[in-house]
Amino acid sequence: HVQLVESGGGSVQAGGSLLLSCTVSGTTFNIRCMAWFRQVPGKEREVVATVYTGIGNTYYADSVKGRFTISKDNGKKVLYLQMNSLNPEDTAMYYCAADRRGYCGRDSAYWGQGTQVTVS
Repeated sequence: HVQLVESGGGSVQAGGSLLLSCTVSGTTFNIRCMAWFRQVPGKEREVVATVYTGIGNTYYADSVKGRFTISKDNGKKVLYLQMNSLNPEDTAMYYCAADRRGYCGRDSAYWGQGTQVTVS
């Protein structure tokens, strides 16, 4: 089993930055994909950024390209999301996800509890 714990959310003014962290523990062998999702009430959870752990490729939603950066520290088993130039549309609950398959979708096997980001 894999446990994911997010941190780093909070309130920030438009144009500001936040760094989200996701600490990974448990049986992490063969985790092939990790991602950040976000969700606002009444809307579906959407993928923000994905990293494929074996090859290191990354994917970003169009809405965050050039502003957000996903990265991971394998030694510390932490996944990061650096968020710059935040705007009110980025306000959401942000979730960390992981899967042993080659992709991370809304049906990913492992999820954190979420961390709230509010941009005003």
